[in-house]
Amino acid sequence: MSTYVLVHGAWHTGAEFEPVAAPIRAGGHQVHTPTIKGNRPGDAKTTGLKEAIRSIADYLAENDLKDVILLGHSYGGMIITGVADLAPDRIRRLVYWNAFVPNDGECLNDMVPPHYIGLFDAIAAERGDGSVVLPFPVWREAFINDADLQTAQRAYDVLNPHPLATFTDKIALKNNPAEMPLAKSYINCTEDTALPHSHGWHPRLSEKLGLFRLIQVPGSHELCFSDPTRLAKAIMEAGRD
Repeated sequence: MSTYVLVHGAWHTGAEFEPVAAPIRAGGHQVHTPTIKGNRPGDAKTTGLKEAIRSIADYLAENDLKDVILLGHSYGGMIITGVADLAPDRIRRLVYWNAFVPNDGECLNDMVPPHYIGLFDAIAAERGDGSVVLPFPVWREAFINDADLQTAQRAYDVLNPHPLATFTDKIALKNNPAEMPLAKSYINCTEDTALPHSHGWHPRLSEKLGLFRLIQVPGSHELCFSDPTRLAKAIMEAGRD
């Protein structure tokens, strides 16, 4: 039995990982699906990256979790990289699912195309509370392009406004991911166009891990909604010894 901790991406909470957790638990494993600070109900949308990272490091400590397979999705890659830097002794393997892989001094916005930065800045300025939301057409066509309209709408309706500061804050690391003496895996969904393929997740970001296991699976950026069982299988392949 392994212990998995699944860390969600921007606009999500841990609850959206529960349909993925179920098949992994059925395989005999323990699965945790915490929600990052800034995405919990009632959290301030001014939450920064350091606080967000600390919330998951604290979750591991408070639950005395060790030998963990720590997965991060999308923005969650920023979080698990920071947690690995703070508490490497609690982690067996890092798994990045179409996730950002930062080096020291980088922020998430350093790794996205300029049109996203402009879009998010404009939305945040209009909202005025420090948060950013994802327009439905972007969600529908680029994030969950493998689902029908009903599934896409149902998934969109559970999303929550995300703290923009977590996109602009630069991460502080003692070691870059390639230098971390931890096992690493990268799950790449081959139809993921949340980042355009000319500026894509793999190999552009995955190769920043140094030595890693690659798992490729058909699906979009939001496979957790469109086919959670397929994603669960990929996560177990990525996490196996």
